[in-house]
Amino acid sequence: MNIEMKGIDKSFGTNQVLKNAGFLLKDGEVHALMGENGAGKSTLMKILTGVYTRDAGTVLVDGKEVVYKNPQEAEKAGIVFIYQELNVLFDLTVEENLFMGKEITKGFGICDKKTMRKKAQEIMDRMGVNIPVTAQMSDLSVGQQQMVEICKALMVDARVLIMDEPTAALTQSETEVLFEVIKSLRKKGVSIVYISHRMEEIFELCDRITVLRDGAYIDTRNIKDINMDDIVQMMIGRTIGERFPKRDVEIGKEVIRVEGLTSGKLFKNINFSVRAGEVMGVSGLMGAGRTEIMQAIFGNIPIESGKIYIDSKEVTIKNPRQAIAAGIGFITEDRKTEGLLLEKSIAENIEIANLKKVSRNSVLSKAKQKEIVKKGIEEFRIKCFGPDHECNNLSGGNQQKVVLAKWIYTDPKILILDEPTRGVDIGAKKEIYSVINDMAARGVAVIMVSSELPEVLGMSDRIMVVHEGRITGIVEADEVDQAKVMTLATGGSI
Repeated sequence: MNIEMKGIDKSFGTNQVLKNAGFLLKDGEVHALMGENGAGKSTLMKILTGVYTRDAGTVLVDGKEVVYKNPQEAEKAGIVFIYQELNVLFDLTVEENLFMGKEITKGFGICDKKTMRKKAQEIMDRMGVNIPVTAQMSDLSVGQQQMVEICKALMVDARVLIMDEPTAALTQSETEVLFEVIKSLRKKGVSIVYISHRMEEIFELCDRITVLRDGAYIDTRNIKDINMDDIVQMMIGRTIGERFPKRDVEIGKEVIRVEGLTSGKLFKNINFSVRAGEVMGVSGLMGAGRTEIMQAIFGNIPIESGKIYIDSKEVTIKNPRQAIAAGIGFITEDRKTEGLLLEKSIAENIEIANLKKVSRNSVLSKAKQKEIVKKGIEEFRIKCFGPDHECNNLSGGNQQKVVLAKWIYTDPKILILDEPTRGVDIGAKKEIYSVINDMAARGVAVIMVSSELPEVLGMSDRIMVVHEGRITGIVEADEVDQAKVMTLATGGSI
């Protein structure tokens, strides 16, 4: 299927998000669509699939102009959008989510559950996904939910697949499985639009790349003819310098120590410490227990046994309130449901974690509110209409910046970052890396969980690797490479 979008304009109120944007997708290619957060990538694809109505421009499919009124019409035409924002029903099972609106029925309209279960298992096996089809979605991790979403899209006989940050919640091994599926689909003539901020993936997987900047079309190039610096230049209009900024910090005394931390089947006998000014990277495969360990330290998961020490004193943490009082900040991997109040403004989200800073004698100070929110928007370069901009209407990367601002202004002693750059463009990643280094320079003990091995290796002083709820190694970052970390992540030793 060939798709051409020409002269596309789109505004939301007075904010023009697309200006004469364009895109050309050829039959059977994997085409990267890149740009900074807020550049208009997802908006352009939502116009293609009927989520939004364009203000101007034309969309041609195999040479004929089309206007899809809704995503269902686009899907019937063979165009399927796998959204970055998960579109799952948490109270239903995996198989019920897979067949939602596509139920297989037998006599009298009764669902043929046996056939549906068989087909659900077939697609999960094809994707190499080891998740019971009877499992409830709410019991799955974000990454597992993402794999189910991808499986759901592959159940449709699609001619075009649009993937918006499909690997953002996946580990290296799961990403490799997805890549094999994409390559197989390409051989069958399926065209794929691949939206991602992970440069390594673009060069490994894609044939061509189109870049948008500030809602406008910049250029389309063959992947084999460009390098990473070329792409960054097109995306942000300037070179970015070193990918992982260097940090020259004198590491101080121990800030947090964990001894024998255990919680049922989730993790056992976890022992580690982090010092002032140190960045401890945490790596491991999906389901290894990385997030669960951090959630337990923050009081979201009960601890059966073990001790937590902060500044050499044992602390009791049974809930997030106690964790915050002890000086712990936690940037969750799931910004949508845990990190933000999406229907609230940027100002309200930043203020809610900083009430002591923006109030005097329990009375909110408008001046202090304005000051801290203005500082957050400027320091983190949040693309928005202003402090009253609802977080629900921000791009994923800008939502992540709001979460960072919210927690960093609490002045934590210990900052836990779970997938801090998920869905964030390369320019914003560099800004987040600089924030992490700044926090370390202030003497904060930083714990960074990440599925991106280059990020873990590039940003950490030491790396803790978790496999099936146990620590398989704590190593100096400059003494290992990706292969060694993966060996530890799969239960091996080095």
